[in-house]
Amino acid sequence: MFERPRSGERAVLVRLGLGAPVDPEDLQEFAQLALSAGAQPVATVTGRRDRPDPRFFMGTGKADEVRDVAASESADVILVDHALTPSQERNLEKHTGRRVLDRNTLILDIFAQRARSHEGKLEVELAQLKHISSRLVRGWTHLERQKGGIGLRGPGETQLETDRRLIGQRVRVLTRRLEKIKQQRETGRAQRAGIPVPSIALVGYTNAGKSTLFRSLTGTEAYVADQLFATLDPTVRRIHLPGGTQVVVADTVGFIRDLPHELVAAFQSTLTEAREATLLLHVVDASDPRRDERITQVNGVLAEIGADRIPQVLVYNKIDRLELAPRVDRDADGRALSVWISAEKRVGLDLLETAIAERLARLARHARVRVPASAGALRSRLYAAGAVRSEHATDDGTLDLAVELPDVELVALARTPGVEILEVPERDMPCAPAEGFLQSGPFLSANKLR
Repeated sequence: MFERPRSGERAVLVRLGLGAPVDPEDLQEFAQLALSAGAQPVATVTGRRDRPDPRFFMGTGKADEVRDVAASESADVILVDHALTPSQERNLEKHTGRRVLDRNTLILDIFAQRARSHEGKLEVELAQLKHISSRLVRGWTHLERQKGGIGLRGPGETQLETDRRLIGQRVRVLTRRLEKIKQQRETGRAQRAGIPVPSIALVGYTNAGKSTLFRSLTGTEAYVADQLFATLDPTVRRIHLPGGTQVVVADTVGFIRDLPHELVAAFQSTLTEAREATLLLHVVDASDPRRDERITQVNGVLAEIGADRIPQVLVYNKIDRLELAPRVDRDADGRALSVWISAEKRVGLDLLETAIAERLARLARHARVRVPASAGALRSRLYAAGAVRSEHATDDGTLDLAVELPDVELVALARTPGVEILEVPERDMPCAPAEGFLQSGPFLSANKLR
C-alpha cells in the first residue's frame, strides 16, 4: 500500500503547462488536492514545455530547480500535477532525494482516507494495487537468482517477482470479494425495483455542494466539508416531493478533471447510483468562473459510465455568493432545465423540489396492470408510493390497477413475475430513460414492455 502522507507533511507542488501557460485555476485545484490529502504546500514550481521529457517529465533544469526548492524548504514530498510513468517517478525520486507522488497517486491516497464502507475500502485497495504493481523496483538484489554450481544457486525467485506474485494474488482475492458484493447489491436492487419509487442521483464536480444539498433536501446529517472528495460512499435517503410523490435521493462521489480511469472503473458502488437513476441533479458551483468547463467534464464522466442518456436538471448552487435570486430556467415547452439555489442558505429549495416533481411527472406514464391476488405486498408498495389511481377486482380474484409510473419503473414492474401489463396509452412527448422499451402504437402490449 501507499504510504499515506502525515498531517502537515511539507510538500512542493509541481505543475507544467504543456503547450500553454499554467492555468492558475488548475494550480489552485491541485493545491486543494494536496490539502485534502493532509499535506502542507510550502512551495510551488511551475513551467512550460511543448511535450513531456521521457526522463523526468520536466526538463533537467526544471528537475534541478525542484530539487533545490525542496532542499531549501525542507520538503518531505514532491507532488506533481501530472500522471508520471513509473520510470519518471523513480528518476525524480533519485534526482531529488525525496518521495514523488503524481496526480493519480495523490487522488488514490485521498480516496483511501475517505472510504468508509467495506466495499469502498476494497475498491480503493484494488485500485492502489493495480497502480503500485507497475511501480515495483528492484530493491532486493541479494535475493536474486545466482548462477553457478552446487551451493551457489539462489532461492529461485527474486523479491521483485515475489512482490508481483503476492500483489497478483491479492488482486484476485479482492476481485472475487467485490464480485460477490456486486451480486449482493444487484440482488438488493432487483428487490427494490419492485418498489416503484423514482430515484434521484446528485452528481457534479467535486466541492460543488452536493452533500450540502443532500442534507438540505433530506434533513439527514450527511458529512459536509470544504474539501475535495469529502463524500465517497453513496448515501441514500427517501423524501416526499410536493404533491406527496416519494423519491429516493442518492449522494455520489464528486468528479474532477483527469480523474484516473481506474478510479472511475473501481467506484461502481457510488457510480451505479447515478447510472440507475430516474433523474440526475447535476449540481454546479454557480460562483465558479469555469462552471461551463466543469459541466462538460462531469458530462464526460457520465458518458464514460453509461449515464449520459438519463434526464438531468442543472442545479446552480451557491447563488448567495453572487447575490442572485433563486429562479427556474425553462425551455420553450415549459420544461424545467435549471434551478438556481443556495443549499447552505436553504434558498430556492422549494423551486427545486417543484421542478423535480414536474420532470418526474413528464417521465411518468399511465398504465393498466393486472396483479395476482397473492401479490398483496406489491399492491401495498404501489399504494405506498402513491402510484395507484384506481383499482378493480376481477371475478377470478386478480386486481386490475390503473397506475402512473416513470417509464423505467414501469419496465421494472412489467418484469415482475405474475404481473401483466394490459395497456399503456401512448403519449405525445418522448420518453428519455427507456425509449428502447416503450415504443409502439396507441397501446403497448406487455411483450413490448418486457
